[in-house]
Amino acid sequence: MSTPGLPVGTPETHGGLLASTLAGSWRRHPSAVDIPVERLKGIEPLLLHSGTAGLCWGRLRKSPLKSSSSAHPFHQTYRLQTLHAEIYDRQIEEAFRILRASGIDPILGKGWAVARHYPERGLRPSGDIDLYVHPEQHAMATAALQGSSAPWDRVDLHSGISHLRDRAFGDVYDRSQLVHLGNTEVRVFGPEDHLKLLCIHTLGHGAWRPLWFCDISVALESRSPDFDWEYFLSGAPRRSDWAACAIGLAHHLLGADIDGTPLVNRTRQLPRWLVPTALRQWEEIKTPHGRRTPMAAYLKSPTGILQALLLRWPNGIEATVRVGGPFNEMPRLPFQVGECVARSARFIATLPKLLK
Repeated sequence: MSTPGLPVGTPETHGGLLASTLAGSWRRHPSAVDIPVERLKGIEPLLLHSGTAGLCWGRLRKSPLKSSSSAHPFHQTYRLQTLHAEIYDRQIEEAFRILRASGIDPILGKGWAVARHYPERGLRPSGDIDLYVHPEQHAMATAALQGSSAPWDRVDLHSGISHLRDRAFGDVYDRSQLVHLGNTEVRVFGPEDHLKLLCIHTLGHGAWRPLWFCDISVALESRSPDFDWEYFLSGAPRRSDWAACAIGLAHHLLGADIDGTPLVNRTRQLPRWLVPTALRQWEEIKTPHGRRTPMAAYLKSPTGILQALLLRWPNGIEATVRVGGPFNEMPRLPFQVGECVARSARFIATLPKLLK
């Protein structure tokens, strides 16, 4: 299903080997992975760090490596993720119970909302609980969660839906759905909105996690026949093109099936730098957004500030989305510099408050 000449499935680099190992891993009956033991050991840290070790096990258990010591870390990850999923589900139910008691009905995105489409819960890590509420309800929702006795460090409460900012919250809410989880019903995004959110979120974070492309792939391939492509592509044209490029990346990198979609032509015309940038990103073990040491901490102790700045240098994918640019053949350096300047300006604007 991939286009000739693109690096999907080629083992010359760790990024290419990661792609070939994870190709089709989200499906109910994936093929056995064909990989030498020494190469599997070479990408083991990348698979564990990126949250794709469980998916790797889904293919390893069909191969001769199933009973080898090299497969043990992946099998263990799969088993732990299966156990953690039970706890995760109860936490989601409790979060909805608390918020609804305050008159707030959030929308659940990413995490469980996409994990439910995988054939087994152990394939995907649980992650955060991403809840989206109307901006006018954000303060009330925060107070409700903080006022409960449960630990809510895993809840990521969003004010509005920044990744779908070209759509009114009310319109997205009206298209949302109630689905069963344990003893309750939780509200999730409609399939078109959720796929678009997954795509733009992935690109906005520089495509650094291959797991997110597996999420895009499983959401794409599990869509119903009445999936509304016209609505999916509505809104700001540039943002819709970003989403189409993310699906194109999932196709080229992991073999996501795009048959029956209106995106085939765009997939054939991705910028030449896009796939190599994603593969290079997969080869780096970086601290993700939200878990980095804040730059403000370096005001008192500048040791390590250079490394912190290098960590924050955006790749071409992240920079393009952050500055609102197009995915074309233009060099990415102007977008990267522009994003760094904008980011620095925002930090400088907060300095008086930080220094106090």
